[in-house]
Amino acid sequence: MIQDTTVYNQKIERVIDNINKVMIGKEEAATLSLVALLANGHVLLEDVPGVGKTMLVRALAKSLDCDFRRIQFTPDLLPSDVTGVSIYNPKTLEFEFRSGPILGNIVLADEINRTSPKTQSALLEGMEESNVTVDGNTIKLKKPFFVMATQNPIEYEGTYPLPEAQLDRFILKMKMGYPSAEQEMQMLERTSQNHPIESLSAVMDKDALVALQEEVKNVYIDQNVRQYIIKLVNGTRHDRSIYLGVSPRGSIALMKAAKAYAFIHGRDYVLPDDVKYLAPFILAHRIILNAEAMYDGLTSDLVIQTIVKDTHIPIRKEFDS
Repeated sequence: MIQDTTVYNQKIERVIDNINKVMIGKEEAATLSLVALLANGHVLLEDVPGVGKTMLVRALAKSLDCDFRRIQFTPDLLPSDVTGVSIYNPKTLEFEFRSGPILGNIVLADEINRTSPKTQSALLEGMEESNVTVDGNTIKLKKPFFVMATQNPIEYEGTYPLPEAQLDRFILKMKMGYPSAEQEMQMLERTSQNHPIESLSAVMDKDALVALQEEVKNVYIDQNVRQYIIKLVNGTRHDRSIYLGVSPRGSIALMKAAKAYAFIHGRDYVLPDDVKYLAPFILAHRIILNAEAMYDGLTSDLVIQTIVKDTHIPIRKEFDS
């Protein structure tokens, strides 16, 4: 069990407050990013250009004193541009490895759907295995390692949609949305001279973050809450609107995210409401709707929300039976 949730909660609050100095009205996005980070997962951020996707990742990296790397995905990007390459040194008569941007702590994969599947798979290996393979050698990635990938939903020309196998590697998918008029006015005031990201300082170091990731694993999740997760996932496999339901990886992702969400809120146990809130972010991008559902104008988010609404929380005796 976790020894002192108050101390950990204060550390996390400082990180969120620090991000809010840069991002106005994006508390939910900041919290969900930390959920994924503490659960050792990765985030897919899909939204229109200019709403602060890159700034969110930079603010998170600076707040945690982590090595930030950015990969601008383009159609001509090669796998070696992501992982690194071995270069022959004529002085030493040996090959030297020049690391790529994936060997950072927090990596922004900008416009990930603009590059070829071959290059996407290089990033996929690092996300799933925490290592990359270069010239037959396996190189372990740093800890912590966190990828936030972005893609624009309105641009389709010259893009390579992420396959279902790769979408499944992201623990959650979220959107940021446009700010309100009042929030946008605050942005203008804050950025009229210098951008606040330039003066942002770290409030937590990498070692403390890794320690928090280990503590999240100790968050208690009751059997009936686990059964609730299974019911939600099974609901996606039997819904008439869904062609392909959520895999067991989705169940594990929802459990890990719920633990991290509870931890962020200062609890050492998971509530069913944690699972209920996170389910659309964790499950929606893991399903494929059938043609009839898409013709009717349904979206993955709406279908998951309906499943959550129709799935009751099991009690202990139901699990035991």
